[in-house]
Amino acid sequence: MQINGFNKTTLLDYPRHLAATIFLGGCNMRCPFCHNASLVTNPGSQPIIPASEIFAHLSKRKNILEGVCITGGEPTLYADLPDFIKDIKDLGFKVKLDTNGTNPEMLKALAREHLIDYVAMDIKNSKEKYGLSSGIHDFNIKNINESISYLLSAPLDYEFRTTIVREHHTEQDMVFIGQWIKGAKAYYLQSYKDSEDILSPGLSSHSKETLLSFTKLLTPYVNYVSLRGVE
Repeated sequence: MQINGFNKTTLLDYPRHLAATIFLGGCNMRCPFCHNASLVTNPGSQPIIPASEIFAHLSKRKNILEGVCITGGEPTLYADLPDFIKDIKDLGFKVKLDTNGTNPEMLKALAREHLIDYVAMDIKNSKEKYGLSSGIHDFNIKNINESISYLLSAPLDYEFRTTIVREHHTEQDMVFIGQWIKGAKAYYLQSYKDSEDILSPGLSSHSKETLLSFTKLLTPYVNYVSLRGVE
């Protein structure tokens, strides 16, 4: 388990909960719009935070914080993730998992063992353009399909979310995604934002008006659809 970042307090990462966020290094995707490129492509270059330091802080804050968000990178790459989460749960915290959905077996096991309370799964693009937005040519969406199908009927809270990029996402893509996740509880569109650590610089965002039009296209398919982080 390689911990490369720790946000001690956040109101943004875990809906309706005061939480801490743990960032794990490494990812099996290379999304061009990723804003944590160093964490994904070269986690060894990042500072490593000992788990003992994380748990010392959580123990002190367990009467203040409500939850812990585990993100990355891609957390489900780590075989010891369940044991790590068990230690967090033993302190009394709810746990939110951010995932790209490539490890449905890990996702199911964590839910089965009651180790996660909320899942945020990224939908990179429509099925036809998953290779483009995952940064992996000829990407096989089998595991993505399995994770989506599981969450649609899972006995836990979840959301789907997509980072919307002008060069990647069209109205047609939004309709295709809506059909793919039809019946979902919640789907959030996040506008692409440039940073100094973007994997592939030169991308751009849609206008707010276009993003709002995308939410209208998705309304027939998803129970709740909204923009996130768009001013």
